[in-house]
Amino acid sequence: MYWCWYCGLYLALGGLPVKKQTMDLKLKNKTAFISGSTSGIGFAIARSLMEEGVHVYINGRTNSSVDEALGKLKKDFPAGLANGIAADFSKLEEVEELISKLPPLDILINNVGIFSSMSFFETTDEDWSRHFEVNVMSGVRLSRYFLPKMIDKNWGRILFISSECATLVPEDLLAYSVTKTALLSVSRGLAQLTRGTGVTVNTIMPGSTMSDGAVQFLEGVASRENKTKEQVEAEFFKNVRTSSLLERFASVEEVANTVTYMASPLSSATNGSTIKVDGGSIGGLL
Repeated sequence: MYWCWYCGLYLALGGLPVKKQTMDLKLKNKTAFISGSTSGIGFAIARSLMEEGVHVYINGRTNSSVDEALGKLKKDFPAGLANGIAADFSKLEEVEELISKLPPLDILINNVGIFSSMSFFETTDEDWSRHFEVNVMSGVRLSRYFLPKMIDKNWGRILFISSECATLVPEDLLAYSVTKTALLSVSRGLAQLTRGTGVTVNTIMPGSTMSDGAVQFLEGVASRENKTKEQVEAEFFKNVRTSSLLERFASVEEVANTVTYMASPLSSATNGSTIKVDGGSIGGLL
């Protein structure tokens, strides 16, 4: 058997197609909730999990955004199981209602996050509080409810989606960066509570990723400076994110692939860790 680069198939020696081998992540019939998952990395995670047979619950701030995302998932996975619950994580009462509607979970993905590009001197107390409420307390509240239940049944996965900004700390994203750094401590602390069980808690740290926000940023700069989006992207990595070895934005699917593996039983020996999907931008040996 050999790989035919021209036709994109594995071929037997006689030239007949052979089914490409795939890894079984042993996720079929697991149940997962992904916060902030109607677009971007969160939506890509939902898609990736559904490809593995996971029953996913997605979330957005509005019913319309949830319904639109569910429509896409059900179109692409007609035999799959997908549900959605609208909730604004800046509002405690909506978070409590969301938790009451969720079933027992095998996998919790704390992905929801907000950011605002602004000067430190212009960032108000309300801005700081809003960032902490959504980016940190969302995962704290969900984990406080679901972690004991996972420990009781001796299996579960909790993943926090952080960012390269947790260590790079861009000066115009200070509040956002601080919250993403906080997630590293929350995740490590919770992992220590799982000692000797089949539950793991880890953090995923993506680098610059081609999310909807990144697309809007590139298109906005391109329009203002009369450049192509490709030119703006190249200049970003040449002049701003100079530490990147990838020298391009990662796709949301590339991040989701790592999240899906870490959500699976195959990742059982990794606990209390930070997994970098940063294209080498953070650097360091660890």
